Amino acid sequence: ITGLSGSGKSSLAFDTIYAEGQRRYVESLSAYARQFLGLMDKPDVDQISGLSPAISIDQKTTSHNPRSTVGTVTEIYDYLRLLYARIGIPHCPNDGTIVSKQTVNQIIEAILAYPSGCKVVLISPVIRDKKGEHKSVMEMARKAGYVRLRIDGVMMPLEEAEDLAMDKKKKHSIDVVVDRLTIGADLDKERLAESLETALDLGNGLVLVHDADAERDHLFSEQFSCPKCGYNIEELEPRNFSFNSPHGACSDCTGLGTKLEVDADLVIPNKKLSIAEGAIRPWSRTSSNQTWMMRILETVAQKNGFSIHDPVKNLSKKAMEVVLYGSGGESYDVNAPFAPGKVKEFYTEYEGVIPNLERRYKETESDYMRSEIERYMRIFACPACQGKRLKPEALSVTMQELNIAEVCAFSIEQLRAKLSAMKFNARDQKIAAPVIKEIKERIEFLHNVGLDYLTLDRAAATLSGGEAQRIRLATQIGSALMGVIYILDEPSIGLHQRDNARLIETLKVLRDLGNTVIVVEHDADTIESADHVIDIGPGAGKHGGEVVAEGDPAAIKKNKHSLTGLYLSGKESIPAPKQYRKGNGKSIKIIGAEEFNLKSVDVEIPLGKLVCITGVSGSGKSTLMIDILAKALSQHFFNAKEYPGKHKDITGLEHLDKVIHIDQSPIGRTPRSNAATYTGVFTYIRDLYTQVPEAKMRGYKAGRFSFNVKGGRCEACQGDGVQRIEMHLLPDVYVKCDECSGHRYNKQALEIHYKGKNISDVLTMTVEEALHFFENIPAIKEKLQTLADVGLGYIQLGQNATTLSGGEAQRIKLATELSRRATGKTLYILDEPTTGLHFADVKRLLLVLNKLVDKGNSVLIIEHNLDVIKSADWLVDLGPEGGNKGGEIVAVGTPRDVMNVKRSYTGQFLCKLLK
Repeated sequence: ITGLSGSGKSSLAFDTIYAEGQRRYVESLSAYARQFLGLMDKPDVDQISGLSPAISIDQKTTSHNPRSTVGTVTEIYDYLRLLYARIGIPHCPNDGTIVSKQTVNQIIEAILAYPSGCKVVLISPVIRDKKGEHKSVMEMARKAGYVRLRIDGVMMPLEEAEDLAMDKKKKHSIDVVVDRLTIGADLDKERLAESLETALDLGNGLVLVHDADAERDHLFSEQFSCPKCGYNIEELEPRNFSFNSPHGACSDCTGLGTKLEVDADLVIPNKKLSIAEGAIRPWSRTSSNQTWMMRILETVAQKNGFSIHDPVKNLSKKAMEVVLYGSGGESYDVNAPFAPGKVKEFYTEYEGVIPNLERRYKETESDYMRSEIERYMRIFACPACQGKRLKPEALSVTMQELNIAEVCAFSIEQLRAKLSAMKFNARDQKIAAPVIKEIKERIEFLHNVGLDYLTLDRAAATLSGGEAQRIRLATQIGSALMGVIYILDEPSIGLHQRDNARLIETLKVLRDLGNTVIVVEHDADTIESADHVIDIGPGAGKHGGEVVAEGDPAAIKKNKHSLTGLYLSGKESIPAPKQYRKGNGKSIKIIGAEEFNLKSVDVEIPLGKLVCITGVSGSGKSTLMIDILAKALSQHFFNAKEYPGKHKDITGLEHLDKVIHIDQSPIGRTPRSNAATYTGVFTYIRDLYTQVPEAKMRGYKAGRFSFNVKGGRCEACQGDGVQRIEMHLLPDVYVKCDECSGHRYNKQALEIHYKGKNISDVLTMTVEEALHFFENIPAIKEKLQTLADVGLGYIQLGQNATTLSGGEAQRIKLATELSRRATGKTLYILDEPTTGLHFADVKRLLLVLNKLVDKGNSVLIIEHNLDVIKSADWLVDLGPEGGNKGGEIVAVGTPRDVMNVKRSYTGQFLCKLLK
């Protein structure tokens, strides 16, 4: 399904076909089952025939659960847990010794395998490396009738042992001799079995078989316990490897792999200030010499030989330790004011800034106090498990000398090779074969959708919309359903042209299983590979919503009314620039970028140009531009909390005055947020309504025209316009509010009219209609014009933010930034701005971006769309592959320079386009 952004593609695919397919299937289930499943609203449609159950795979459902990883989402981790529980080899977490267990019969067989005539002694290890005199052990041995002991490796009669003076401050080992036997045909096996069981009972499941001839011990265990230190490991089960279960999760971080801790750099961000000037940010509001904390600090400083009036950067390391972490329980005499004009002497400890904040964070029940203290906290890898999420016991179990965390750190591609190279013994092979088959199948599907570079331990919340969608697509192929309608929303997002062919093949596999695959797509390769194309249009919003053309791709190309056909046939196109901008001669340099897969790269980004960062998926584009550059600039200009990724330096920041990072996150998660409130145009509209003579006469202020606050909003629905009625076994029904008839405002607010329209009428206008309506109000017209310029003329001003796509949300952010006064020294960073855009919308977007650059600003785009790439002034191409094989700079220069670099995949595709 193709068409302009906002023409109604998603409404047809998701809100009609998927909603009805899902609804009909769910309605076939029992009333009991239905109450657990969210029922879709019945779409506004007269008739749908030939419909089968529908599965939708969109981009919005990326998991925000910090416990979800690529491994858990794809279920590969579940199979790995099973594999490690069944054939993993446990080791002692303390000393790495292999820990194994045997049955009594296995131990008997091992003893009988000793050479004939060999003298063996069955010994029970009772005390192992423990301090004390251990008189009770001697007493127990005497009562049980044992006559020989081995103390610290020396055999002796019990009487001698009782007379031995053992140093209670030293560690001792005491073993009880249970029986002595000679291996041979006449050995009494019943006696051996009885003695062995007695020895195991006495030694808590452990027995030492001492070979008297070779003077060597052999330890056997009925449990998983370490032969050296006696550390016990419980029976291995898949749950022992789950970081979502208390049986496997690291007890320090409860399986999250991270901890929220106070960060000294956030506590003292400006080291040029002194403590007296308020260098300690959490205490800066109370930084005067009269406060209790400052009096304590002054006393602590005097005692420890530093001054609170010196800049923090000049204080010694020892002084900083005392300020931040306290003075280790030492108490001080502090003279502090306790009433006006009165001073009292207190004797108190100084706990330190960081322990003080941590204690208050744990003790407080106030959400406000927690959020205040969280301003000085940052997420760190858990020190106990080093971010691996599991207990030491689980991490000590290996398979082919790798623990489960090491396997999860491999990329999909590396894991594919590792599994193929693994060799098992006959027993393990029988157990592992079916499990590895399942893992390999899932890995193959991930490979086919271009996700080789992902690691299994990658948090699901860090995946882009396109990556999350392709993971779910791979999971669906694995389930091998037939006769289902699959509905996908732009699966090619975030995918380089090189990987498109593999994705298209994957979609064909789904089709060939006997399914119908409906794809909402703007990518030319995918459209041309379709069996049937439905083009919706002709325009967007109220100008769209009709089927303009349908048929195979060839028929669409011939159709004069289809805008998609015109671009596919080449009759319409986005021209490449005749010449590239020279820029302003200044640049930003990133030196020694090493985060994730980046291989210590140096990159120069020229300013005053439209710069495009390209490369295959997973090559390091987002890491370099978002995790390093955008975060470093945000920290530099806005004192942002997040640390940039690993790099040595960034130079040239003095050439900029601000950075604006525009991503695809939603503009608001509540129905109260909309394009008008986000861009700020609604503030001007409300102010305009307060100037209407009737409003002035009534004394109405701007708040009267807000649906978020008391005064103007309808109190029956609190400004929502709808009321929710809970229906058991059925989806909740939203009915138009009786009081305001869905207008969101009370009667008084709706009585104020401007040019015949009240405030509610304005919210139902599209951007285009509002532009015409407010054409004589420059402040409003200017903001609305930027929304129209980025191709959002079709959306309603009051359209609920939760109904906007990621691409629409990004363009609303872009419009908001465009409407601000440009300084000419701003850097705009955009991540795939063409998401959800038709060829004609991309053309429009490029005009807007070029306008920004023409004002002297710099625009930096991460993009896979070749029309945008060929229109850039400068390219930085990363690669050559994704994951570990990426992270290098493959090519830099103008698009025509890059197309001549044979090693660059982007260059190869540009070559076809520009020649």
